[in-house]
Amino acid sequence: MIYTDTRDSSVKVNFETAVMNGMNSKTGGLYIPTSFPKLSESFINKNPEPSFRDIAFNMAKPYVEGEIPDEDLMQIIQDAYPFTPKVVPLDNNSYILELFHGPTCAFKDFGARFMARVMSYFNRNGKDALHILVATSGDTGSAVGSAFHNVPGLDVTILYPEGKISKIQEKQLSTFTGNVRALKVKGTFDDCQRLVKTAFTDDELRSKFRLSSANSINISRLLPQSFYYMYSSLVVKNRAPLDTKLEAPSIITIVPSGNFGNLTSGLIAREMGAPIKGFVAATNTNRTIPDWIATGEYNARPSVETYANAMDVGAPSNYERIKAMYTYEQVKELFASYWLDNDGIKDAIQACNEKTGYIIDPHGAIGYKAWVDIKNGEMSSLASGIYHDFKKPGLTPNLPSWKDEVINHNAVGIILETAHPAKFGGIVQDAIGRESPIPERLQEVMNLPDRAIPMENSYESFKDWLINNL
Repeated sequence: MIYTDTRDSSVKVNFETAVMNGMNSKTGGLYIPTSFPKLSESFINKNPEPSFRDIAFNMAKPYVEGEIPDEDLMQIIQDAYPFTPKVVPLDNNSYILELFHGPTCAFKDFGARFMARVMSYFNRNGKDALHILVATSGDTGSAVGSAFHNVPGLDVTILYPEGKISKIQEKQLSTFTGNVRALKVKGTFDDCQRLVKTAFTDDELRSKFRLSSANSINISRLLPQSFYYMYSSLVVKNRAPLDTKLEAPSIITIVPSGNFGNLTSGLIAREMGAPIKGFVAATNTNRTIPDWIATGEYNARPSVETYANAMDVGAPSNYERIKAMYTYEQVKELFASYWLDNDGIKDAIQACNEKTGYIIDPHGAIGYKAWVDIKNGEMSSLASGIYHDFKKPGLTPNLPSWKDEVINHNAVGIILETAHPAKFGGIVQDAIGRESPIPERLQEVMNLPDRAIPMENSYESFKDWLINNL
């Protein structure tokens, strides 16, 4: 497979180069495959559907062909995924895709564990350590830290915005030892991301260290997230006719989105044949992408703090990949978009619990409310000419190509639950009057000492620290 650059289509590199570089230091662009091979219809139409690991192997194979032999790829996948995603029915036309069954209780485990093993594989004969720099708005850092901890030949520095993530999330980040450490930056996620991106384009720094990324900037984080889109859509494709009594309902995937890497992974799965009709980009007050879909104008902005902190991103990196894959008109056909403010998030957590008994986290709650509103009249109202002010919470005034499937009640929704609700105990308790039970693996982290290193929001300070400490 050949990979190109979102900012320079003349760039042609292999998978190893794309993974180990993270991004193109010359242009600042992101790597993207030049094609998206489709899985065979016989594979997609199996009933019962293939296992998650079989899907992962078959989806990953064309992207690493000629660079990772099949037996090594299968070993990477088996080692990365001792857990699987779970599809949980919420009502007769809604499903929750639980992505929190990995070691750090967040969807980032799926991408980070695959990426760590791929990087270790490529670095197996290297003399020098590969230094991973990663910015996190919540869950990425802990997933990356867990995935890379004590992996030979890899060294990890995680940047997170001090005071802007949940207590459990911070504990997961600040307690690593050995080859993983965290810097708590006096700023926002966007500031952390800016520091990392600047480091990647700093010739002096790159001459001293081998640097790579573990954000969804890195294609090896993005590709494995497509596995669970394929898996969940095949599960729902086979069971939805029994639940809905419809012959072949259209599948809409509702994606809580911040840096928009997760949604881009869904687009990759769809290109490879996943039976997904369309997507709902669901976000918080950081509504850069919904505003773009509504107006055609992309305006990055400073991020603001919300209850759904993993989506507190004002300048989403993967906008570049989405724009490289589709025209604006194609995006409007594929996407509905929706956003909620903090009051709406809390109300959605409460409503989900009262109506279904399910305890949902703040990110999944936005997806839940988006799907409920869309299927219960908001899309129909929009189609009839009742336009909602895109500057207010709710459905952005855009009619995707799949609108009639929803209006005619011939669609089902898969809502991504991207993190365990226990990671946001205070918000959940405020919404439903009690906290979610805490998994043992999260409880253990709370007893560990904090080791995070304070860092000014200054590139020169960050660079000096890297030079003196890596």
